[in-house]
Order: sequence, then structure tokens, then C-alpha cells
Amino acid sequence: MLIKVCGMREPGNIEQVASISGVDLIGLIFYDRSPRYVDSTETALSVASLTTVKVIGVFVNPTPDEVAAKCMDYHLDYIQLHGIETPEYLISLRQQLPEKVKIIKAFSIQNAEDLEQVSGYEGLCDYFLFDTKTSDYGGSGEAFDWNILQQYKGFTEFLLSGGIAPDSLEALSRFKHKLCAGVDLNSRFEKAPGMKNIPLLKEFVQQLKQNKQ
Repeated sequence: MLIKVCGMREPGNIEQVASISGVDLIGLIFYDRSPRYVDSTETALSVASLTTVKVIGVFVNPTPDEVAAKCMDYHLDYIQLHGIETPEYLISLRQQLPEKVKIIKAFSIQNAEDLEQVSGYEGLCDYFLFDTKTSDYGGSGEAFDWNILQQYKGFTEFLLSGGIAPDSLEALSRFKHKLCAGVDLNSRFEKAPGMKNIPLLKEFVQQLKQNKQ
């Protein structure tokens, strides 16, 4: 199971999270309306030195030039698209990205009908990410009904997001889907926006990995 910790911003905190055994992916948010928005040379230098985790850049309706520039500056391994990017946009973007860079497309889920949009993106992404629907882009810190995802019959693996918290271990142990590749952790493990609670996160990751063995 992949574990992604998103909304990282502070170099020291990033290094601490990257050192937690079991953390696979770190997410940097490049959406300027987010309280976790990253625009720092110091942060770029920090993530460039990481060797134990992959780095994801989170974008909302970016231009291809913006994505290309952030890929270079922050040595991104993944691009996560959280806006209304079309399948045609993804095809075009894929052609402009370095071959090693993978794509994650996020979808906001409230009911089963929200899964209907996903089929047009099959084969264009390395992963989907299913998050809680909100009135704006980005996360709400609240969970949606994961049972809805039993109606997802596609073939692209996905990450589960939206309000996963320290007390979500039991619910995660009950959730079963053959295409669930991992989880996305963010605001419920913070002391402040962009600043993760290291002891809390470390304990959760350890228990989650044990439960999923």
C-alpha cells in the first residue's frame, strides 16, 4: 500500500516526514489559493535531496508551461491534477512531460454518479485519486462514503483521499477494493497548515502498514 503525505511545505518538516518508514510519496501544492501553497527556493532544494520518497506536484488547471517549470524546479516524479482538466489536456500534457513523470487525476466524489466521469480518463493516468466533493478545489478534511467506490469498475488503480484521520484505521481495515493502491494523508495529521505532526503520523503509518500486511 502506497502512503502519500500531501500539503508539505516546510523543508525541515518535509525531511522528517520523508524519514518515516512506510511513507512513499510527498505532495507539494502549487495552487495559490491553498493555505499549503508552495513557492520557495528553500523547499525546492530540500525536496531535490530526497532519496527515500517520490515527490508529487499538485496543480489545479495549470498551463503546460507551469507544469514543466515546476517539474524542473522541484524534481517532480508525479503530477496530480485537481481541476477540470480534460482527457485531451492529459494527452497533450503527457507528450510534454519527461517519460519518468507519472500522472494522477483527482476526482471529487459525493455519489455514485460522480464516478461516471472517470471512464474518459482510463488509460491516460497512472493513478486516480478519489476525494471528497467540495464547493471549491482541494480537500475539505472530511471523508465521503467509501462504499460508493465499490461501483468503480475501471482498471486504473486509485488512491483514497478525503478526511483520513488518526481514528480511520478501523475503517481503512474494513475497506476492500482490488484497485485501491494507497491512501492520501493531509490536514488531519497537522499541527498547522503545511506542518505535519510527526509522532502522530509515524504511529499511524506504522499501524496502517501492519494492518495491510
